[in-house]
Amino acid sequence: MRHAAITGWGKCLPPAVLTNADLATFLDTNDDWIVSRTGIRERRVSHVRLEALALVAASRALAAAGLEPGAVELIVFGTCSFDDQVPNQASGLQHRLGATRAASMDVNTACTSFLYALSTANAMIRSGVVRNALVVGGELITQLMDWDNRNVSVLFGDGCAALVLEATDREEGLLGERLGCDAEGRSSLVIQGMGSRYADFERRYGATDWVFEGQEIFKRAVMGMSQASAEVLSSQGLSADDIDLVVPHQANLRIIEAVAKRAGVPMERVFVNVQRYGNMSSATVPVALVEALEEGRVKPHARILLPAFGAGLTWCAHLIRWGERVTPLGHSDAELPPCDRTALELVTALRQRRIR
Repeated sequence: MRHAAITGWGKCLPPAVLTNADLATFLDTNDDWIVSRTGIRERRVSHVRLEALALVAASRALAAAGLEPGAVELIVFGTCSFDDQVPNQASGLQHRLGATRAASMDVNTACTSFLYALSTANAMIRSGVVRNALVVGGELITQLMDWDNRNVSVLFGDGCAALVLEATDREEGLLGERLGCDAEGRSSLVIQGMGSRYADFERRYGATDWVFEGQEIFKRAVMGMSQASAEVLSSQGLSADDIDLVVPHQANLRIIEAVAKRAGVPMERVFVNVQRYGNMSSATVPVALVEALEEGRVKPHARILLPAFGAGLTWCAHLIRWGERVTPLGHSDAELPPCDRTALELVTALRQRRIR
């Protein structure tokens, strides 16, 4: 039986760090308030477009796999913060990489976009449509943020990561997934200002207002991620004791702890980096997985559980069996251009643009 092994991985985080103390200079908040409710201490603000973040992450992932861009057959880009909606984000990355043979498509299920993209690429490899794929999860949420809304502006940041999948006869890669959507709760998380309904003379496209019902989202997120995790483990005849590492969507530390408790997995086997980056939407899971590899938390043949939720309210859980190799075959010299402003200066400019 054909499987889709993960053979390459790479991430790209913008260098500008926005701390809780920075937020307190223009919001009625402080470090204790943010940390006690979210676990977040800082997040990243990008000085470049999403395509630039993706180019670096993808270049690093391809180098880690030892795969040339010209050999890539499929690019699936998971995001909800496109540089352009037409043409799609993936085609821009294809062009910048020189991956001229690659079919290119976007997937938007908000924070679950990367994992839905992973399912898409996995299915196309296993069905024989392509032999390899580059799967990207990246967001530029700060560009769309209502920075004066404390409920959301303390939560989100920018980032990107990518994985390379390649066909194999070995039983590794994505072994099982459970995808779903709690659409009854979709009105609890809405970014007003993104979509054709806002293309009128009353509102400039991208000038957003956020609807974010925190308690309702918390309840439905924990339920969805827990249910998906239980079902995907059951489908493979496994229990929580069989899981070596959980790499969940990094939205809120309290959500992560609640899901781990329901799943019966101790926090020692849960990878957490929400304190460093906040919620990067579709980028959280792949960035966390790359960092788990870099920190030696992923061992050869490990079973890894990836639960997530997003606006919609989409939810999912993916079960991965890692292969033998946990170190990259090569390294890329791709880097972002230098940033000459602090994160607070970047955010101040965004706030001023919104006022104008």
